[in-house]
Amino acid sequence: MSSSSDVSEIVVEDAHRPVWPAIRRGLLNTCPACGSARLFKAFLKPVDACAACGTDFTPQRADDLPPYIVIVVVGHVLLTAYMLTDDFMPKSLWAQFLIWVPLTILFSVTIIQPIKGGVIGLQWALRMHGFGGIDPNDPTEEPEDRR
Repeated sequence: MSSSSDVSEIVVEDAHRPVWPAIRRGLLNTCPACGSARLFKAFLKPVDACAACGTDFTPQRADDLPPYIVIVVVGHVLLTAYMLTDDFMPKSLWAQFLIWVPLTILFSVTIIQPIKGGVIGLQWALRMHGFGGIDPNDPTEEPEDRR
């Protein structure tokens, strides 16, 4: 028979994790669980665990999705801006190059960290990659549908 502390841990583990608040907290570069501690220790390197609530961030796998989202966002915003300004302010090719390439780099570097934080928040809320789900690296744990 299990003790009452085991039951409370199970209840906490099964608690609902709201997706949109977790993404919002990640976009603000704070812990998706509590929203009070910072999420990154370096530019794109997440902390190992939250300083406030202790949530472990080592299982996060936000590898390729943030750059893809950045490419889509930057491409849509800057291509629209280029097309709108090119109609009433035609410039030479070199002038266009000198304007839009630095803007693209600046915009991309500015939004990559919040987007990665949002992806980590999404993974935490959906219990992906070990955030409260099954650890894919542990051979003793099997999903219930494989049993």
